[in-house]
Amino acid sequence: MQDIEERMNKTVEMTQDYLSTLRTGRANPDILSKIQVDYYGTKVPLKQLVSISVPENMLLMLNIFDKADVQNVEKAIMASDLNLTPITDGSVIRLRMPELTEERRKERVKLLKKHVEEGRVSIRNIRRDAIDDLRSQGKKKDISEDDAKRKQEEVQKLTDKYIQLIDEKGKEKEAEIMMI
Repeated sequence: MQDIEERMNKTVEMTQDYLSTLRTGRANPDILSKIQVDYYGTKVPLKQLVSISVPENMLLMLNIFDKADVQNVEKAIMASDLNLTPITDGSVIRLRMPELTEERRKERVKLLKKHVEEGRVSIRNIRRDAIDDLRSQGKKKDISEDDAKRKQEEVQKLTDKYIQLIDEKGKEKEAEIMMI
């Protein structure tokens, strides 16, 4: 049971990590988490080369630790699918977040719902595997049928709990995206 709960919890964490990278109407440093910068021939996460602050609601400010990396960071941001144009001032890069149109917001919500559903499916797959395992143990007489039924009910309760958690995270993010 503990293994099942850990796997379900990891699924919720992975879904939440993805949702945090979705761009909303305000500046969020997490949207930069997937950007990789060419650092002396090696791809390095952007967050290892800069400190990120949010001085305004629609502005991200990146303070680059090494001035020699400014152009590489700029290139990585421009090459990303975020559609952001960096404004460079010495070793500081400013990223102004454009307003999301209604159409873009709806596209983001569709993408969000797709990933929430993938999280739900993953939780259900964990449930299916656990219940199959319990049934096979019951048939082999490793555990009694009553214990197998009880464990299956516990697995179902865990499944319901974690699916509800994923749904709540999805609704929170949807409200954040649709907020103007």
